[in-house]
Amino acid sequence: MTQLWLVIMLGGLVTFAIRASSLLVAERFTGLPPRVETALRMIPPAALAALIAPALLRPEGGGFDLINPMLAGGLAALALALWKRTVLGPLVLGFAVTTVVGLLLG
Repeated sequence: MTQLWLVIMLGGLVTFAIRASSLLVAERFTGLPPRVETALRMIPPAALAALIAPALLRPEGGGFDLINPMLAGGLAALALALWKRTVLGPLVLGFAVTTVVGLLLG
């Protein structure tokens, strides 16, 4: 049991060191070209879309299906997020629509 905790703590320290070193290195690059800064700002939304799109379009890893609760909830949440520019509302709406459509489709 003690060995398990030691492995967990060392893993956490290594992860922290890697992340802290990248922040320290990033401080030195203050004069990046505007195109590079724009590209770097697009990475988080692109990564999020790469994680969400397969879950919405192929929720169980099967074939593409337009009639699924997750897609309905995702589209409802997207519409509200684009309209209101908030976070909590689309989350609640997406969960609600996914649940209701899932119950209706059985």
